Amino acid sequence: MRETTDFRDKSAIANALTAYRHGRISRRTMLQTLAAAGVALSATPARPRRAAAQASPTAEVADQPEEIVAWLEDVGRQFEGASIKVVSEETPPSRAIINLKQQYFEELTGITVDWEVVPLAQVLAKVSQDAASQLGANDIYYFDQAWVGRFINDTFDPRELLEQKPDLAMPNYDIDDFLQPLVQHIATYGDKMIGFPCDVPIFMYFYRSDIYDEMGLSPATTMEEYLANAKAINDAMAADGTYGTVGQMQSGHYALNCDMTAWVWSHGGSVFTADGMCSLNDAAAVTGVDYMRELQTYMPAAVTTYDWGGQATAIQQGQGGQVITWGEDFPGWDDPASSTVSGLMEPVALPANAAQRPAEEAGFEEVPDLGHQGGSTYCLSRYSKNADPAWVFLQWATSSNTQTLASIIGGGASPMRQSTFDDPRVQANAQVGIAGTTRHFPAMYDVIMNRMGTEPHLPQWPLIATDIIAVELGKLTTGGYGSTQEGMDTIKRLVDEAAAR
Repeated sequence: MRETTDFRDKSAIANALTAYRHGRISRRTMLQTLAAAGVALSATPARPRRAAAQASPTAEVADQPEEIVAWLEDVGRQFEGASIKVVSEETPPSRAIINLKQQYFEELTGITVDWEVVPLAQVLAKVSQDAASQLGANDIYYFDQAWVGRFINDTFDPRELLEQKPDLAMPNYDIDDFLQPLVQHIATYGDKMIGFPCDVPIFMYFYRSDIYDEMGLSPATTMEEYLANAKAINDAMAADGTYGTVGQMQSGHYALNCDMTAWVWSHGGSVFTADGMCSLNDAAAVTGVDYMRELQTYMPAAVTTYDWGGQATAIQQGQGGQVITWGEDFPGWDDPASSTVSGLMEPVALPANAAQRPAEEAGFEEVPDLGHQGGSTYCLSRYSKNADPAWVFLQWATSSNTQTLASIIGGGASPMRQSTFDDPRVQANAQVGIAGTTRHFPAMYDVIMNRMGTEPHLPQWPLIATDIIAVELGKLTTGGYGSTQEGMDTIKRLVDEAAAR
């Protein structure tokens, strides 16, 4: 990533995305333009967010503390009549806040919040144009972590706002309550915060308790044990339609890259080394890809057509005995109204890596570990014409109480704060087989704090991840290469060429 305030580059981003949306340029041309302008489209560039299982909190659960109500009525009410604009993609946390804002913010402050939900590429186009022109068309931005370096000078550092505007500060907001790995890897560039973390899809380990019990299996503590469990389940149950595991291995889809990085990271490899060169053909990376290919033999034959949605649906339908995948899928599996495995999937700690490359030996801020993550932030625009009421809203939306409510009614969405994990209301929702369960939160917390893997942060990454790695891996997993080494040698060459542009 590179830091800039250049008008030409930001206009180029907005224009390229608009041209692509209207079919005037190809996807590859669009991504190349973005890379040249110093921005990656997304850490998860095309990930559609499924509607999570919704819980309906009682009035008692949804109460706001009296001090927050008083602050909103006192400090917030002075901006009565103001209208602020937010633009984001659809996520479980954003949908929950949208559902809460009228009763718990707008009615108490008289501030109107116009929250526009659009696809992620359109979010980038809108904020790029806004930042380039400095028009202040949107007051609060939603940024993918891959954009942080690009827009770091276009937002207020929230730590500075808390210090400079004590008269607007929410009581007991406690910025240090945000989990530090999320602040560091999602919301910070250099020594500056761009905003507050708001969402983090992350890889977790889930297994079918009924199958493990029936077969006398124990949760894997090593990668070797995880593979052995997959083989045992597959040998015993594949004929009846339940396989050892399920992947997200659609040829040419970014989901396949997500799976690949987790297996490579857990075997001591990385996408890049510290010299900026691709290392996906070294011995550690090849071992990780070979591991993925062996796992593939214990999956449904159609797995090369599954993206993350196909994988989640397959687990929901009972096709897999265990899986390492996005934690945000779990509440849907536990929902008895839509899942055949309600109450049967169990979250557990990730198995230990077979080997692990230290982050300082990887490149472009890559952090190798099995718990692959993607994350986002809410940020206050420097060009906002309503910065003070927008700052009041941003504090409320990211406060401990609001984040707790979002975690409950958002169907077990992504907690960002220590206090959310500790909140009795969250813990009370950690029940088996209910919509909006939070019983996977302890395992999620462990991954965030101890096992979080982060992809490389460079502008060319979406082009590399999807148009090179996922395409060539798709050939490898469908028999298009004679060996893993041959396929990874090709990927290394193509990635190095792309990264050098």
